[in-house]
Amino acid sequence: MRFGHRAAAGIATLLLPLAGLVGLTGPSVSFGFNGTGAGSPSNCTLNGAGCDGGSPLPGDNPPSAPGTPTASGITDTSVQLSWPAATDDKGVKNYDVLRDGAKVATVTTTSYADTGLSAGTDYSYTVQARDTADQTGPVSGAVAVHTTGGTTNPPPTSGSAVKLGYFTEWGIYGRNYNVKNLVTSGSASKITHINYAFGNVTGGKCAIGDSYADYDKAFTADQSVSGVADTWDQPLRGNFNQLRQLKAKYPDIKVLWSFGGWTWSGGFGDAAKDPAAFAQSCYDLVEDSRWADVFDGIDIDWEYPNACGLSCDTSGAAAFKNVMAALRAKFGSSALVTAAVTADGSAGGKIEAADYAGAAQYVNWYNVMTYDFFGAWDAQGPTAPHSPLTSYSGIPKAGFTTADAIAEYKAIGVPAGKLLIGIGFYGRGWTGVTQDAPGGTATGPAAGTYEQGIEDYKVLKTSCPATGTVAGTAYAHCGSNWWSYDTPATIGTKMAWAKNQGLGGAFFWEFSGDTAGGELVSALSNGLS
Repeated sequence: MRFGHRAAAGIATLLLPLAGLVGLTGPSVSFGFNGTGAGSPSNCTLNGAGCDGGSPLPGDNPPSAPGTPTASGITDTSVQLSWPAATDDKGVKNYDVLRDGAKVATVTTTSYADTGLSAGTDYSYTVQARDTADQTGPVSGAVAVHTTGGTTNPPPTSGSAVKLGYFTEWGIYGRNYNVKNLVTSGSASKITHINYAFGNVTGGKCAIGDSYADYDKAFTADQSVSGVADTWDQPLRGNFNQLRQLKAKYPDIKVLWSFGGWTWSGGFGDAAKDPAAFAQSCYDLVEDSRWADVFDGIDIDWEYPNACGLSCDTSGAAAFKNVMAALRAKFGSSALVTAAVTADGSAGGKIEAADYAGAAQYVNWYNVMTYDFFGAWDAQGPTAPHSPLTSYSGIPKAGFTTADAIAEYKAIGVPAGKLLIGIGFYGRGWTGVTQDAPGGTATGPAAGTYEQGIEDYKVLKTSCPATGTVAGTAYAHCGSNWWSYDTPATIGTKMAWAKNQGLGGAFFWEFSGDTAGGELVSALSNGLS
């Protein structure tokens, strides 16, 4: 049977077997055009696809999206990219590499080295596959890259950098670390701010964390900053009174009361339901007449807004911004309002779950928790530094670095001067490890003084000295144990990087992990001076 299709000029005929016309199934169909004259068929479709020689071809689907690229080997002017392959029913021909949305290369492999970049600059990379018919598929997820070096952002003015340390209320117990230790270690003279951790968040309100430690414990003369013992009838005892004495001795130090933390962040969901009421409760507690002179502001440690930490929050992307706006409105412009925030710079990670850019207008700064990226919660490894500054070959998860986190915050519009780099005064480690370099297998967490898989720097310094460095931080392999931690040298490297990035300063968790002479605090302070 013969059917005719009239072209723009001339006559074309389409030959089909009868089975193809009456919907019968069975043998494959072959067909073609026989035409005369100039021009070509128009408006010709078969099963919804073009049959006039154009694209897409009938029955040929475009390729899938490739996997999100991974960035490694980042330098001042280059980056190495690699990505999981796309799939296609007819075969993938090549890949377009897009930098900030513009094609910079077409490659036939699943890797590409981009060169000629600017130092200290943010870039975003995606990849798009092309099949043998030159059909392009959807674009992959994006990876943020910040090249090293550069002077895009001026360093903070000398003397203006924030040098902040966390003091834990429970440190006065088993750790026997009192406010006075900030004086005897020399650390009090080298910091600008203290975050007192933690106040609780419960019932939609700010609440006392440990009343005995906070304002009731009586310190002896040798434990006291002033050298005078507390008495049973004085109006205020505990850590709050010791902080008051510290501020009298070092009047330039500012103290913030930090609420939440890993354990108590589950209460922020209720707080977000009525931000104004939450802010009022926090103000009433921080400004209580018994200790109002002790505190210069409030810090919120929500782990994590609209994402999961110890528990999962589903309060929505706007909740964090709403809470910070309410706190600023209540505390006013003269008080310090800050927040500890995630350092998950991976594609689709926690930074993207909440409106950190919108909330930035209400805070003095963000403490970006650039540590705890990797640890022995992955009991079999691979071993990896818990606080890498940059990416490195073999990193277990792309985007889990300080540089990636800072780059993403800057990319969404958070000013560099409102970002503080975080340093852990402890290490994370595994046991059952035979390999010295990162990437080894393990049998479980290494033993720690207070918790499996974690140990203070002051202990690791001598018990398992560093044997190498990777991605700007140190690691140590001793016996069957493998640890990663920061040393005075690596802290110096990180402080130089922070200054070059124009960051507002640095913070650390927490004082009691340092040596008796405060060598880590000294390295941080000297590095920012």
